[in-house]
Amino acid sequence: MEKAEGAFLTISELASELDLPQHILRYWETRFTQLRPLQRSGNRRYYRPADVALVRRINHLLNVEGFTVRGAQKALADGGGDSSPAMPAPTSATNGETTPSAELLPRLEAIRAVLAKAIGE
Repeated sequence: MEKAEGAFLTISELASELDLPQHILRYWETRFTQLRPLQRSGNRRYYRPADVALVRRINHLLNVEGFTVRGAQKALADGGGDSSPAMPAPTSATNGETTPSAELLPRLEAIRAVLAKAIGE
């Protein structure tokens, strides 16, 4: 039986959904101050929909994009904790509209320059 959309998830349900051990979620709670699931008697954790979205974003930053914990903390702080890890769908370039990839390239080049400067290239 599947839970209704918006229902709270237990730590075991969320860990199972993301294919992560529960201790990783507990560790993330110590490293990401934004992540504060409800805790009931016996320290049972219940993740609200906003917590679930944040955990998915953290998981995406760490395990898909390859951020370090510190880098993910900074990305969440800089980006306001955007819970959508996916890129928006490409839009048509007709009528002078810009596509997300056209907007993305200058951002990526700026990131590349910052990284190159950081490693001394």
